[in-house]
Amino acid sequence: MSADSQSITRNASHSVNLSATLSVAEQQSISELLSLLSAIDIEAKHPTVANKGITIKGLVDGRGLACPMPLLKTKVALRNVAAGESLYVVATDPNSQADITAFCRQSQQGDAANALLLALSEITQQQATDGKPAPRFDTIYHFIITKTDSN
Repeated sequence: MSADSQSITRNASHSVNLSATLSVAEQQSISELLSLLSAIDIEAKHPTVANKGITIKGLVDGRGLACPMPLLKTKVALRNVAAGESLYVVATDPNSQADITAFCRQSQQGDAANALLLALSEITQQQATDGKPAPRFDTIYHFIITKTDSN
């Protein structure tokens, strides 16, 4: 891990790093959203990615957006993600789960220069805490998409 990134470790087998290019507000939002996940078990599905660690380069906050906006915002944000880096996407529209999963799968089957690896797809329930008002969205769909070097 480089000194220019913040590390979030959910279990001893791997870590998620936040790129130093993220703003403080983005880093805080990502940390809060990742804390909703019980454990990030990426190693079981993708040991190669987990062993290298995941570096989150950007955030797409698609909460409250109807389909197909979370997917469209994801496609735009992926333009700024290099091979080996990841994009963290959150959405509340149930259709986004199928859309983003299919998009990543399609990129692996095509002749894309950089295939996309869906390293995490998880659903969480956001709860009100410490007397704060209840959040606007109960169900959040989390995705970590890693751009791979297909060469």
